[in-house]
Amino acid sequence: MTRPRAQSLLNPADPPERQRDKLLAIAEALMRRVEQVTDDSGAAYAQFQRAAMLEDQVSARTRDLERTLDLLHQSNARLAEANRETEAARRNLADAIETVQEGFALFGPDEVLVMCNSRFGMHMLDLRDHLKPGLSFDAYVERVSTSRYLALPEGETPADWAVRRRKRHQDRHVIFNVRLVWDRWLQVSEHRTQNGGTVIIQTDVTDIIRLEREERGRMLDDQARIIRATLDHISQGVCIFDGRQRLVGWNNRLGDLLAIPLTRFRMGLGFTTLLERLDTETTFGEGMDAATLAAWAEAPPGRPKLHFEVRRGPLLILQADAEEMPDGGFVLSFTDITPERAALEQLSAVNETLEARVMERTLELADALADAERANASRARFVAAASHDLLQPLSAAKLFIGSIGAAALAPAAAEAITKAQNALGQVEGILSALLDISKLETGRMAVNPVPVRLNRILDPLREEFAAIAAAKGLRLTVMPCSAVVISDPAYLRRILQNLIGNAVRYTRQGRVLVGARRQGGMIRLEVRDTGPGIAEADQDAIFREFHRLDAPASASEGMGLGLAIVERACAALGHPLGLQSEVGLGSCFMLQLTRTDSATDLYPPMAPPVADPVSEPGSRIVFLVENEPDLRHAMCLLLERWGISVLDAGSAEEALSLIEEIGILPDVFLVDQQLGEGMTGLDFIRLIRARYGKLPACLITAERSRDLAADCDAAGIPRFLKPIDARALESWLASLPATTTLV
Repeated sequence: MTRPRAQSLLNPADPPERQRDKLLAIAEALMRRVEQVTDDSGAAYAQFQRAAMLEDQVSARTRDLERTLDLLHQSNARLAEANRETEAARRNLADAIETVQEGFALFGPDEVLVMCNSRFGMHMLDLRDHLKPGLSFDAYVERVSTSRYLALPEGETPADWAVRRRKRHQDRHVIFNVRLVWDRWLQVSEHRTQNGGTVIIQTDVTDIIRLEREERGRMLDDQARIIRATLDHISQGVCIFDGRQRLVGWNNRLGDLLAIPLTRFRMGLGFTTLLERLDTETTFGEGMDAATLAAWAEAPPGRPKLHFEVRRGPLLILQADAEEMPDGGFVLSFTDITPERAALEQLSAVNETLEARVMERTLELADALADAERANASRARFVAAASHDLLQPLSAAKLFIGSIGAAALAPAAAEAITKAQNALGQVEGILSALLDISKLETGRMAVNPVPVRLNRILDPLREEFAAIAAAKGLRLTVMPCSAVVISDPAYLRRILQNLIGNAVRYTRQGRVLVGARRQGGMIRLEVRDTGPGIAEADQDAIFREFHRLDAPASASEGMGLGLAIVERACAALGHPLGLQSEVGLGSCFMLQLTRTDSATDLYPPMAPPVADPVSEPGSRIVFLVENEPDLRHAMCLLLERWGISVLDAGSAEEALSLIEEIGILPDVFLVDQQLGEGMTGLDFIRLIRARYGKLPACLITAERSRDLAADCDAAGIPRFLKPIDARALESWLASLPATTTLV
């Protein structure tokens, strides 16, 4: 049999006093038992010893229980104090909420009403008895939606209002107004708490809304007075109609412009009445009539603006504008534009006079320009012809002088012969330069850019100038370069020849370096020298004809044409030309060319080609089709000055009729693109070629669109853009054969 433990004799749920009494009773019972038992074999002593130990344990446990009891008493006291404070705080919170002017309610996280004050729901008397703790939020919304004090919006049912209210409840913060009966308003502010509850605050904003409404009414009245005053002071006649086409506003100016007594205007007057008055008293402008205006007024929202004219009597012209308003109504305004039209007519007359004067002056300037161009061309042709003719006898003279044996002559005669040869060589170089300048001035220089290997240009120049540089004690270095560039080989050689020749001529000591640098897809040719350099102020002047910085132009030292030829040839070839120079340190002329991947050049170095002279454009018949009379007349005069016979017509139909009438096809057609409503110039050329074969023709137009350019390229028709380049046109006409035939 197992002896029960002492701990099982005590119930932990008993109060400390009860547990102590039980321990004392146990101790007394044990003492009595010890005293009654004999002392055989020391058992009595052992039992006594155990009893003493048990008594000590009971005493210790009793002390622990007493301390625990004291702590329990203290905890109960603090708990009671906390309960009293909590109850006081609850009462204070309830009192504070009750004193709030707004209605207040708190729903817990479970959507159940926790508390509210007496003002919550005070505006809905049929709801107050149900606002008690435990009321669910859905039940609260349902009762509010069916309250007889709630003024539902038009067309909305209580169920619709409840659905919309629950949707708003899903937001963490929401503020909205609720309209009640008797024109009262509540502002409902709803916010979520941190634990998921909901606080609802109701504020009576009836007075605020009524004040705002009154203020808005006063503002509208003020605006109406301002608008009325504005309408009465503007120069336009204005009438305003609402969405039902009823007159709601007008000004006095409207009656003056339409000759309608003001007594005829009244609020609510239908638009049809005014429209009938307009139809009988005025005349609508082009594109507008009473039926069209009535259809516009009756159209649904989204109507476009209307602009039209009406005339009252023989003199008064009114500009009418109709525009839709946001409410579906519209505003109709009338502006007197009679003075503007009169001024416009006067301006048009003045403009026509000015255009006639401008055309007259333009023709005079064209005549003067043509005279100047003819004079310049004559001078250039004379220089070219004279230069070309003089080169022949000069070359013969050089040969004759060279055939004289210098050994058989006296020293003085031999020296004279040498000087004569040098002089003839200098004159020959000057005439060649003059010939190049004349070609560049008259635009007769024919360039042919092709792939060119630079070594084919640089190597001969190295050999040409090596002896001259050595005679002056200069070191000439021409760096080899196998790159292939796009250029005209003859003129590229002439450009470099002039640049190297100038560098050698003006450099007294040091060196001349010619080389090429690669820069991406470009090659930059450089001619560097250690000469005197060129001041920045003189760097533009050196490219002028007959200009030298250190001395006047002379036959012995050069006429100053080399750089002029370089600049104009570079411009014709599209090679950018640059210059870097500093006085006393030398100069560097730079020429930029496009590099190509072509393996070999197409042409070896050659002498500069002499361009074939352009033939005269005369002895031809040109048919000019131009619908602008002044421009047609000016072009006829220009063509006739070139010795060309001209037929002209103002339209495609007139041109076709004239060709059939005279029975002769011209050599070439010059056709304007814009020929009126019949057909375009491109269509006319296609029609002519379809009837009479592929005749020479060009298109004259101011249109610079890519589509027209592509159409002209596809049809093989040249295109001249206005203003017309007379030289380009003359050159193109001169390149055509004269093949006049009968139709």
